[in-house]
Amino acid sequence: MLSTFEIILPLVLVAVITLPLIPVFRGKVDARSAKFRVWMQVSSFFVVLVGIVVIGGTTFAAEEQVAGFAGSSAQGMGFLAAALAVSASVIGAGYAVGQAAPAAIGAISENSDNFGKAMIFVALAEGVAIYGLLIAILIINKL
Repeated sequence: MLSTFEIILPLVLVAVITLPLIPVFRGKVDARSAKFRVWMQVSSFFVVLVGIVVIGGTTFAAEEQVAGFAGSSAQGMGFLAAALAVSASVIGAGYAVGQAAPAAIGAISENSDNFGKAMIFVALAEGVAIYGLLIAILIINKL
């Protein structure tokens, strides 16, 4: 059973993370202030993340181990490796598509015959995410 502390603390932490961004979304701050607020939000996210890991580790360490769970630290590292493969490839593919798609749209607007060539570059960039997912599936199958 969760205690009141364990219920209220995550709600407070979510509020601390999101409150600085409310004026940014309403458009009531200038660009410099918005940039500072976004950096503060990212910083507070990582502080809250570390806090949750520390508090969660001490809070839930006393609980019993789940019946039937026989995982090892090597298996856990394998799952982390699969998650890292997917996340890094998706971030890279997103960046590549973000750079290639506007250039493709510009090339198509100048000459409509460039559509096939332009879409190939966008599709190749999207393929990076699929390769990361494939690697993650191979890693998980070995576990």
